[in-house]
Amino acid sequence: MTASEITSYMDNLDGPLREIAEKVRPVIDCAIPEASGALWHGHPTWSLGDRPGRTPVCLLKGYTTYITFGLWRGQDVADPSGRLVAGSRRMASVKLSRVDEVDPALFTEWLRLAVALETS
Repeated sequence: MTASEITSYMDNLDGPLREIAEKVRPVIDCAIPEASGALWHGHPTWSLGDRPGRTPVCLLKGYTTYITFGLWRGQDVADPSGRLVAGSRRMASVKLSRVDEVDPALFTEWLRLAVALETS
């Protein structure tokens, strides 16, 4: 998997969704530079370890009107903002419909906490 496959995925998103993904991706890349990106089940994921999906941390997934930014252990992440919505298993996510909904500082903190859960 190369970073170009994630770029290709993002390039195929509709304009506003692409802008959202383009704002979130550098947050992920800066917050967890040790993570490897891969397309897993058709959308970008970032995992710890050398095999895609080995220890997944987060994902981006485009839908018709929003981007989901999800954390595999998001239910275990402290979220005073209340923005993370619990999903299946231990996942939690936030739906992003506008680029101004991306909060780099908040998302960086979520990612820092998610990585800490996986490495402790």
